[in-house]
Amino acid sequence: MSIRDWPAAERPREKLLQHGPGSLSDAELLAIFLRTGVSGKSAVDLARHLLSEFGSLRALLEADLRAFCRQLGLGPAKFSQLQAVLEMSRRHLAERLRRESALESPQAVSDYFKALLRHEPHEVFGCLFLDTRHRMLAFEVLFRGSIDSASVYPRQVVKRALAHNAAAVIFCHNHPSGISEPSQADRTLTQRLVKALDLIEVRVLDHFIVGDGQPLSMVERGWM
Repeated sequence: MSIRDWPAAERPREKLLQHGPGSLSDAELLAIFLRTGVSGKSAVDLARHLLSEFGSLRALLEADLRAFCRQLGLGPAKFSQLQAVLEMSRRHLAERLRRESALESPQAVSDYFKALLRHEPHEVFGCLFLDTRHRMLAFEVLFRGSIDSASVYPRQVVKRALAHNAAAVIFCHNHPSGISEPSQADRTLTQRLVKALDLIEVRVLDHFIVGDGQPLSMVERGWM
């Protein structure tokens, strides 16, 4: 049966317009993105099949071009559309930080870091540079490491903070294992960076660790 023949309240697009996107399942959201199904499968059926093949919505969103295009109903055009949607989401989150104080919007900061780093297969260390009102000046990935470690040099962090004329910074890095609990090395590194930046009067407001689920804030844990 075509989706057009479904009761209006059960059609993904109509359901979204009436109840909001949060009311839709992963398959229904994906079906709206796909727009059409394939022979013998509605868009929702195809979406369910793809979620089963990839294992999760996250795995589908993070698939590379080759893995994505191997699936029935997907191709380079759909891959390009999906990447554009993901990039628009990241830019939307960045725009919020440019308008609002990071201290007043910790959830926006957390969401931004999660969108940037959760999909990275190797450890990445980044820095959000802030002005005197704690609004975003820039974000930079400063170091990339192996699957479980990254070498972070305080001198380079200080150099980039001065280049942006930053008044404050927020650090972030990901744990590809998915476990966001910080190691002792993470906590030691954070303290080294705090001391280095204190010499140029740049405040370190927080350090987020991105894994599966909600990123961990060292400030919220009382470690800074």
